[in-house]
This record gives sequence, C-alpha cells and structure tokens, in this order.
Amino acid sequence: QVQLVESGGGLVQAGGSLRLSCVASGSTFSSNGMGWFRQAPGMGREFVAGISWSGSTIYTDSEKGRFTISRDNAKNTVYLRMNSLKPEDTAVYFCALRRFPAAAHTIQAYDYWGQGTQVTVSS
Repeated sequence: QVQLVESGGGLVQAGGSLRLSCVASGSTFSSNGMGWFRQAPGMGREFVAGISWSGSTIYTDSEKGRFTISRDNAKNTVYLRMNSLKPEDTAVYFCALRRFPAAAHTIQAYDYWGQGTQVTVSS
C-alpha cells in the first residue's frame, strides 16, 4: 500500500523560506510522477508543482521562480522549496503520487495523497 508522509510545514514570516518533504513508501517511487498541491481555508485544492520520474518539472505561473520541486529517488523523497513566502501562500500542502511517470497538474491525475502539512505565513 502506498503511503505518503509530508513534513516541514510551520509558521514563517512573510519573505521567509520553508522546505517541505514527502517520503513515499509502498511504490516504485522512481517510476512515478509526483506533485504538490495546496488548499487554503474555504478554498479548493490547487496545483503547485509537479515533477516527472526523470526530474522534469512543471509549475503554476504564480509560483514559478519562488518554489522549486525536486526529488531524491534514492530516498523516496520529493521536496518543495518555497522562497519569498507571502501570506497568501498559507494553506495545507499535500504531496501526491501518480502511477504514471510524467508530471501532471490536475487533481484527477494523481492516485495517492498524503495527509498534508500546514504552512502559515504571517504578515
């Protein structure tokens, strides 16, 4: 059974940085596309960044340049480095895994989800 466990969230001031981690178990991690999504209070879940099995990345326009997704297949871990954080980045951040190797930006493309980690950015 695939399990995803996120960590690294917390409270940070505007302009600060955080690095989220997501450890996967129960899958052939190196063959899977991975993604990060977020959900703010009262809002739907939205795509943030995705990475293919080979390291190709995709981002939303608003996060491009501030956020960096990466992966370490030897550690079954995907990361999200977030710089220049803004109060509007406050949300629960979710890691997701898909059975296919390519990255994707839609919720429906992903098959497994973690429980999420809270990121709060104060102004």
